Amino acid sequence: MELDINEIQKYLPHRYPFLMIDKVVEMVRFKRIVAAKSVTINEAFFQGHFPGKPVMPGVLILESMAQAGGLLLLEIPARDRKLLYLASMTDVKFRRPVVPGDQLRIEVDILTWKGDLCKIKGKAFVDGNLTTEATMLCVMADREEPIKS
Repeated sequence: MELDINEIQKYLPHRYPFLMIDKVVEMVRFKRIVAAKSVTINEAFFQGHFPGKPVMPGVLILESMAQAGGLLLLEIPARDRKLLYLASMTDVKFRRPVVPGDQLRIEVDILTWKGDLCKIKGKAFVDGNLTTEATMLCVMADREEPIKS
């Protein structure tokens, strides 16, 4: 299953400048997702991180993994009335910087899922090289208003 940016926005509440997924290139619901994020110099965070040596903040790479993980929950009833929050992260490793011109390939696998809690393993690659990895615990909660496209 593939999703373009318009379809992604139907499911994720994030919007510019905090939508960190451009497309989904592969998805096996409730198991695995592969998404992409094109990193351009036009990203607002590059103004201050770092002038003259732009590097994508690691926390935003982790956020892209979390957003991809959230897209795995498409079939849950009333998804437009739910939010997915990060509860914890473990085994976080940053292996190489991500810079303008890179395209992140974000791979997320569900490790366990019980009720409103989901444990996922995320990895981000550039040109086949691992840049970032983490294990994340996410919790699903009710939101007050449905997502507006």
